[in-house]
This record gives sequence, C-alpha cells and structure tokens, in this order.
Amino acid sequence: MHARQMISTHADVRGNVNDALIRAIEAAYDCAQSCLSCADACLAEQTVAELKQCIRLNLDCADVCLATGAVASRRTGSNEEVIRQMLEACATACRLCGEECERHAEMHEHCAICAETCRRCEQACVEAGHSIH
Repeated sequence: MHARQMISTHADVRGNVNDALIRAIEAAYDCAQSCLSCADACLAEQTVAELKQCIRLNLDCADVCLATGAVASRRTGSNEEVIRQMLEACATACRLCGEECERHAEMHEHCAICAETCRRCEQACVEAGHSIH
C-alpha cells in the first residue's frame, strides 16, 4: 500500500509520519478485504445457515475497517479525538469478528485466515490509538 508515501507528502504532515497510524491504516484496509472475502466464501459453504453470524460480523468489520482507514488517512485539519474513537471501534469490531471466525477456523480455512487478519488489525489499531496525542 502507499499510505506512507501519500501521507508523508501531505503539506500538513511535512514528513512527520505516525508509523503506528500508518500500520493501522494498512491493517484496516487489509482486514476489510479479508472480511469481505470471508463473508463471500461463507455464503458458498453448504452450512451457510450456521455461518450467518460470521457473515454479519465480517460485513460489519469490513465497513468499520474501511471507514477507519479513510478517516485516519485524511490529514488536513485531522480530528484526533474522532480518529482515536474510530481506532477503538475498529479494534472492537476486529476482536468480535476474529473471535467468531476462530469458531469456524477448523472447518473453513477462509475463517482461519480472516481471524488472523482481524487479530493483526485489532493490535495495530490499539497501538495507533496509544500513539495519537
């Protein structure tokens, strides 16, 4: 991803890039893709009725991750309190989705991959939230 390059060239940033926030942005977009793919893969499973909650949490997590990545990417007049709250919401969505995917991981490899991606994003969001002043 090009988040670092784009943000570092922003006139309001002038090269002073928050590395933890960059990692969270990239993890959020990566997680959104994994969650959307996992939801679609769940829909193709024979046991789709048993995966309804997983699909729902995948879609919710993807939406939260996309919104968090977008808000955190904008630097002009950034609202640090909103960014901090978005990171917290993203970490929560990732935790819940990851826990649900983990329940299905032994039967569905896509859920195992998604659970791991959610855990990485959760951690990145927590670290980025601590780095914002």
